[in-house]
Amino acid sequence: MSSFLHRAALAALILCLPATAARAQDEPFVPQVGQPGKDVVWVPTPPELVERMLDLAAVTPRDYVIDLGSGDGRNVIGAARRGATALGVEFNTNMVALSKKNAAEAGVSDKATFVEGDMYEADISKANVLALFLLPSNMLQLRQKFFDLRPGSRIVSNTFGIEGWTPDETVMMDGDCSAWCTALLWIVPAKVNGPWRIGQDELLLTQNFQMLTGTLGGREISDGRLHGDQIRFMVGAVEYTGRVAGDRIEGMVRGGGPAAAAFTATR
Repeated sequence: MSSFLHRAALAALILCLPATAARAQDEPFVPQVGQPGKDVVWVPTPPELVERMLDLAAVTPRDYVIDLGSGDGRNVIGAARRGATALGVEFNTNMVALSKKNAAEAGVSDKATFVEGDMYEADISKANVLALFLLPSNMLQLRQKFFDLRPGSRIVSNTFGIEGWTPDETVMMDGDCSAWCTALLWIVPAKVNGPWRIGQDELLLTQNFQMLTGTLGGREISDGRLHGDQIRFMVGAVEYTGRVAGDRIEGMVRGGGPAAAAFTATR
């Protein structure tokens, strides 16, 4: 190619570049399954499982729902359709824009908000429901933040569990579901670990999320469990049930006499 023709061809290529770039910018963003994100690739939760998760968490208009790593916004939009206030935190700028577009098309922009951010740094303290699809390693890093939510808050997850915590409930999709068919629920418990006093007796509790072991007056407790701020345990054939309010438990004792009796535990 002559020098003149080479320069002409190069000039034509340069002139074409802005138009090509403009066309690329005009093309709508389409997320790809498996695309990399913040410590996790994007895989969408099937719509049927989104609804099963929200059912399991019993989402209502009274709830504030947060999804960490919210992807295309389907969990948040699903919650907003039920009247809940919902927030998605997503690392990918394009996914945030897509989520806002999807929320507008669904008519729930007034209830569904999306922000670009790091899920590990996000403030989740206002949430009473988390709807998640994260890897076990992500969940483990977030576990303390989950435990610090208000007692009674619900955490619902697609497939993956939280290391060391037993789900309060697990449900499977019916029919011919072949992938992403399981929803898991945890109810955030009150924090009761350590020594308490019931009258002259020491109540010593060891807590693993909602599960309790320990002793009362030196006798081993059994079937110890928390459900939000509600506590229950057995000492022999005697049942203790009550409500935890900070450093106080108020409840009833049944089975130790002809009638139920009140008890108070303090720490």
